[in-house]
Formats: sequence, structure tokens, C-alpha cells
Amino acid sequence: MTATTATASRRAPWEEPPTVAGQTGKGVVLFLVLAVVLVPLWMVVLTSLSTQAAVNDAGGMVLVPDGITFEAYRQIFTNQLVMHSLLVSLAITVIGTVVSMVVTILCAYGLSRPGSFAHRPILLTLVVTMFFSGGIIPTFLVVSALGGYDAYWSMILPTAVSVFNILVVRAFFSATAQDLIDAAALDGAGEWRTLWSVVLPTSRAVTAVVALFYAVGYWNTFFNALLFLPDNQKWPLQMVIYTYTLQGNAMPGSGQNTTGQYFGNQIIAPLAIQMAVVTLTLIPILLVYPFVQRHFTKGVLLGAIKG
Repeated sequence: MTATTATASRRAPWEEPPTVAGQTGKGVVLFLVLAVVLVPLWMVVLTSLSTQAAVNDAGGMVLVPDGITFEAYRQIFTNQLVMHSLLVSLAITVIGTVVSMVVTILCAYGLSRPGSFAHRPILLTLVVTMFFSGGIIPTFLVVSALGGYDAYWSMILPTAVSVFNILVVRAFFSATAQDLIDAAALDGAGEWRTLWSVVLPTSRAVTAVVALFYAVGYWNTFFNALLFLPDNQKWPLQMVIYTYTLQGNAMPGSGQNTTGQYFGNQIIAPLAIQMAVVTLTLIPILLVYPFVQRHFTKGVLLGAIKG
């Protein structure tokens, strides 16, 4: 066998079949990563279902079940502040995501078309804002001067556009096969029809990812509420968590104290109520993500064959 033949027949290390030790090591690492992710989540959910006695025995967060009760969730769903904040968060997330996606897609499409009006100056202006900003105080003064103080729109418009997301979507739109766009133009399609019928269907992967980023950002926002919403009746759910969970303050109308609250013959720990609120914030993301993941896969497949 010649040296050339031996070199050609020799496979790269990553092409070799995995060894037993390698497979075992991968399994151990994956198990540890899974434990790091799931154990804290398990403790949060289990603590929200525990009584004061179980929390006291565990010294805080509960790892092993010792009596299950749903009274913490019953108190949350009967608390007007928490339920109203949940509706506020849902509305802000839905409306904010729609507004952000419309602005991002239109801006990215315009910047992705060669010869569009003021293409380079607009693109340069957007890039500059990624590195320089006015800061918190100028933002607060501008939003307040426009009437955004104590108004719901202050939770959406100041952060409605992400330049990074625009650049990502623009790059994906620019990679759309020119033959498809030319064919649409020959069929008489204008820019709106081309965007809706050609560019967006072949860009579902990036639009799904960006939409998820925007939705998670709006759902988790609390800093804008801290700046612009002094009325706790207008707070989103994350602001309620920040105030009444992280800072340990009692929720209005909950009757909480440091020793717990009676529900029938059970005492519900304030920590259980706090963890129940945290669990409540996780549910919408867990419900939405599998559907978005399906669009990720479909978008990747379309992008692979769109040329």
C-alpha cells in the first residue's frame, strides 16, 4: 500500500466510531448539565407546593416532597394584583412583539434591497446606536416629556427596536435568491407582495428566532416598569416578582407575614407563595417554545432548499 493510499484511507479523529469511555463521558456530562438545569426548577416548583412545615424542615427551598398543597396557587389566583399583572404582562408581550416584528421586518427588508433610499446613511446611523446611547436619564426625560410616564406604552416603544435583530434579519433577507425576487417582479408583484409572498416564507427560521427573542424580552421586562410605572396596579408580573419576591415584601391583600398564613388546617409559607409566582412566570414560555421550535425546524429546511 502506497503512502498516498494509506493517507487517503486514514480517517479523521472525529470520523472514528466513539469509544465506550467517550460515550460514558458524554453521558455523564449531559446528565450533569441536565441536573444543573432541572434541579433548581424542581426545587422552585416543589417549594411552591409545600407547606410551612416542609419549608421549615428543609431550611428554605424544598428538594424532597413532604406534603403537597395547592393553597399558594389558590391565594395567587384570588389576588387581584397578581392576576392583573399577569394580564398586563401578556398584553405587553403580545402587542410589543407584534410592533417590534413589524418594524424590524420592514426596516430590514428596506435595507436589504440594493439601491433603496438613503440605504447607507440609515444603516450607518443604526450601527452607531449600537455603540452609543444617551443613557437612562435622557431616556427617562424623553419618554416623560412625550407623556410616557405612568403610561403602558412606555413598556413597549422605548425598547421596540433592536438594531442587532435588524442586522440579523437584513443579512438573511439579503441572502434570498435573487431569481425568486426577479420571478415575482415579472409576475407583477410589488415590494409588499414580494416581501409577504417570497421573502418571509423563505425566512421563517430567522423571523421565528427574532420573534422569540422579542417575546422573552418583553415578558421578562421590569426595568421600564421601575422607571415609568409608579402605580403598582399597572405593574407587569416581573415587577411584582421583583418587589414582592426578591425584596421579600408582602403582597397587598395577601395577609402574608413572616410566619406564614393559615388556610384551613395548613400554614402556607411566604416562600411557597413567592415560588408559586415564579412558577407562574415560567409557564407561558414553556407553552410557547415547542410551537416556535417547530417553526425553527421548518424554517431551516426551507432555507436549505430556497436557492
